[in-house]
Amino acid sequence: MERITVQALQEMKRQGRRIVGVVAWDAPMAEIAERAGADLVSVGDSVGVNLWGRSEEAVVTIAEMLVVCKAVRRGVKRALLSCDVPSGSLDDAKRLVEEGGADMVKVFASPNRIGTLAKAGITVFAEFHGGRPTPELVKEAMALEAAGAALLDFRHSGPEAGAAVVKAVSIPVIGGLGGGPWLDGRMRMAHAAIGYAASWVDSQAETYANVARISLEALSEYAKDVREGRPLKGQRRG
Repeated sequence: MERITVQALQEMKRQGRRIVGVVAWDAPMAEIAERAGADLVSVGDSVGVNLWGRSEEAVVTIAEMLVVCKAVRRGVKRALLSCDVPSGSLDDAKRLVEEGGADMVKVFASPNRIGTLAKAGITVFAEFHGGRPTPELVKEAMALEAAGAALLDFRHSGPEAGAAVVKAVSIPVIGGLGGGPWLDGRMRMAHAAIGYAASWVDSQAETYANVARISLEALSEYAKDVREGRPLKGQRRG
């Protein structure tokens, strides 16, 4: 099985082929995402809020990110693996690559910090945000590429600024929050794509599945079988 590289993603941009990115936080979901065709699997530091139920203000530590990164690495064999560096520090980035098995790290930082990481031999997925005039965003994207970023995560891009940035840089521009088809690729949390959160149980919003509702139904049926003394479905006998 041939591993996807940064160079392969950059070639996809040149060919006009969209890059599929998925955020995952455990080995089974990472493996499923890869089988579904993900080119890039990202371990986001939003794991604290979206999986562990923490508040928005909570900080995920490097030790916690290492645990999650290692787990996702076990599920990823072909796709490129990126891992967020909450602190943006060089030491933490090195640990995620050397100990966690990340192919690259994602940071929200200045071109100078991006340059420091790139000069240390670390492949960088640089994050920056929209909401400003297009010329400013184009200038920032070009500065991040010049500093050594291999990919850009352009959040809240908008069609005008997004298209302008894609045209201005030679590296792939991926969109997470607020992205669109005007970018080189898209990134979405696996849990959001499949509707896996307690809030989805009663939600009528459109998504690709509603795993929360299916889980509720399955676990309710399991609880009923236990209370009524019936054999459990899927239980190994021995």
